[in-house]
Amino acid sequence: MRRDTTLFSYFSVAITTAVVLLCVSIATAKEASPIHIQADRMISGGKSQTVVFTGDVDAKQDDVRIRSDKMTVFYGAKERKNEKSADKKVAKEVQKLICEGNVEVSRAEWLGTSQKMIYLAKERQVLLTGDAKAWQDQNMVSGDKIIYYLDEGRSEVVGSTAATGTKKDGSSRVSVTILQN
Repeated sequence: MRRDTTLFSYFSVAITTAVVLLCVSIATAKEASPIHIQADRMISGGKSQTVVFTGDVDAKQDDVRIRSDKMTVFYGAKERKNEKSADKKVAKEVQKLICEGNVEVSRAEWLGTSQKMIYLAKERQVLLTGDAKAWQDQNMVSGDKIIYYLDEGRSEVVGSTAATGTKKDGSSRVSVTILQN
């Protein structure tokens, strides 16, 4: 039993580390690093400060890739002072990102899937909901919701809706698969 607990601890650390690296890459990417988004359709919300991409959405920045059926980007204005003068420039800043339908987030050997993903910039959290799963190599963790706290470097997995994870009373459990070498 002690060995299984130790393996679970190592796996949790590996998954958390991979996700933190992924999310930090998304959240703190250099301005010089472009974001490429392809979709069947794009609708700009104008005054609502949103952009909606639909139909086979594929977003890439450096080695991070996000795919979904729909992606909504919420943005606001952010003032930036020019270091060389007193001029203030207003730039757009992503405040929230919502991906819906067949969500897939990947980087190197890490893959996360769910039906919905929400990135909250101010709170620095990434939420995967709806049959959320994450793989690191061949190891897997699943639950109804996976929350990544970027600044704290930790993750939380909440209840699984998988048939094998549901108890008789209707409540659910987290599922972890660890392959030993």
